Amino acid sequence: MNHELITVVDEYDNFIENRPRKEVHQLGLRHRAVHILVFNDANQVFLQKRALTKDVNAGLWDTSAAGHVDAGESYDACAHRETIEELGVCVDDTLSFLFKLPAIPETGMEFVQVYRCQHNGPFTLEAGEIDDGQWFDIQKVTQRVKTNAPSITDTFKTLWLKFEAIDNE
Repeated sequence: MNHELITVVDEYDNFIENRPRKEVHQLGLRHRAVHILVFNDANQVFLQKRALTKDVNAGLWDTSAAGHVDAGESYDACAHRETIEELGVCVDDTLSFLFKLPAIPETGMEFVQVYRCQHNGPFTLEAGEIDDGQWFDIQKVTQRVKTNAPSITDTFKTLWLKFEAIDNE
């Protein structure tokens, strides 16, 4: 996985060059990612616990599915691919764009496009990427984020606060 090529971008999310993922992370270069929030009919959100073998945020809770936008790939195509790879489901019929986060330290210098979709599971979690997955009540997630729970990734905290703000408008 560390040899995958991802796009390095400038402060406006314009293409600069493609570089290996490991290099991009080591150098702290701006790049692209997607995060997908999966909700069920009970209005709970599915969160994944990242595998302990991950090089970033190992063992922490994160969005339902997420990943780097590969070189030459669009954000939308990546969201489609990641839900299939990580959760084993196609959610194209309910997948919708919510918002975009800037590339800042809290997002790992990633421009993050956030999507939402509806699915009740079951899921086939990608071995080696995800150690666990659970449904959570939205209020409990909000409480954990607001108390800055150390078991949740910084990117998730950042995007959840933005999600809550637009969801309450």
